[in-house]
Amino acid sequence: MNTIDLNGKPFHFIGVGGIGMSALAHVLAKRGVPISGSDLKSTHITERLESMGAKIFFTQEASNIDQLYQINGKKDQKNLQVVCSTAINNNNSEYQAVIEKGYPIFHRSDLLAALIKDYQSIAVAGTHGKTTTSSMIGYMLLESKLDPTVIVGGEVSAWGGNARLGDSNLLVAEADESDGSLIKHSPTMGIITNIELDHPDHYKDLNQLVDIFNQFSSQSDLTIACIDCPVVKENIKANITYSINPDSGANYIATNIVHQPKGSQAQVWENGQLLGNISLLLSGNHNVSNALSAIAVGRKLGLDFDTIAQALSTFDGAKRRFEYKGKFQGATLIDDYAHHPSEIRCTLEAARTRLPQYDASRVVAIFQPHRYSRTETFLEDFARCFASADVVILTDIYSAGEDNKTGITGQKLAETVEKYHDEVIYYPQLSSLKNFLADFLQPTDLTLFLGAGNLNQTIAELLKLEEDSLLVA
Repeated sequence: MNTIDLNGKPFHFIGVGGIGMSALAHVLAKRGVPISGSDLKSTHITERLESMGAKIFFTQEASNIDQLYQINGKKDQKNLQVVCSTAINNNNSEYQAVIEKGYPIFHRSDLLAALIKDYQSIAVAGTHGKTTTSSMIGYMLLESKLDPTVIVGGEVSAWGGNARLGDSNLLVAEADESDGSLIKHSPTMGIITNIELDHPDHYKDLNQLVDIFNQFSSQSDLTIACIDCPVVKENIKANITYSINPDSGANYIATNIVHQPKGSQAQVWENGQLLGNISLLLSGNHNVSNALSAIAVGRKLGLDFDTIAQALSTFDGAKRRFEYKGKFQGATLIDDYAHHPSEIRCTLEAARTRLPQYDASRVVAIFQPHRYSRTETFLEDFARCFASADVVILTDIYSAGEDNKTGITGQKLAETVEKYHDEVIYYPQLSSLKNFLADFLQPTDLTLFLGAGNLNQTIAELLKLEEDSLLVA
């Protein structure tokens, strides 16, 4: 079986522009490894890789591999290591060319597993909160002068992207469970934020998912887990636990949680002893919980609490996680990746606490369902998760390449949500959504664009309308 070589052999990434693939390419390029890749379009992510010396092809054709032969020369080409994500299928002509030439092919998770093994690593797993938690831990270590390498599934302003290469032996990585590849990772510290079925396209039931997390935990030298999640509490044997329930008996507990317009505050306890207070720029109990996991990591690495608390107080989150994008005719526009009912519920609850910050009086939730299988499986949960919104606007379902095996539609979701919510609007056409919103939104609206698809393109379109109207004025 081929093994990944991190000692200088070149890598070629098919689908290099993806958020997970590009982070890995970034770290390798910074380590001085020759990098190339392909994707279907140029983005700021591919431009960043090109500025680091990577050769990027904007097609995925067999000819790319032949061109690499000419660019790199026979010696490098012979040693080429090819990395793919789950999104690359067997019909991809570039992928087929790699197979024909006999070059070793690795899944994205294989490369991440090799990096996790190469460092003193902190791998953050869980159905929800992975990106925020891993970014928060990376930021805390960076601010504490521990200079970590970071690989996350979102962009963070502190290091200008989704990855950074540090000079220390510490690595913080987001570990994905969606395709079962979580079991490849054996980190020094494994964090489990929660366990909930989110990918019914891959897992037949929750028990199958629990088995994956149990294997991940058993392969971690140390497991840190949130026992506020009943599935975690009942199934995971953690070395260190955390909770926002004062009666939980966890090693790290947050009490006296206060949510303010510009963030959250709480007292933190370690094994029954008061450590002190934390103040966060992020809202919601879920982010206080995420902070507890970061505190547990920091304390395990020997950081004093004051250093940890100071670092956490200035962390402003990852992009697409309650990200402020601007104003449209007075209405505040927020971009958020929430695409599972639990995530939507937490995000909207946090939004209500922030109405004063944005001089807003109404929460407008605009949601693009993501995947037919998820929408069908969690239909009733989706119907009930919008309680904290004053208005719910639903678009048609973003397929993410799935076949619609059950005939589920956005219209059916809207009709189901209407059973539990007074004001639901179904507006399927994303292409003209900006025009509808231009007439509908009020100056005092806190408007959240929710979903993992392409709904957030509407934000850019609204901001362009705003810019054009100002120019005319």
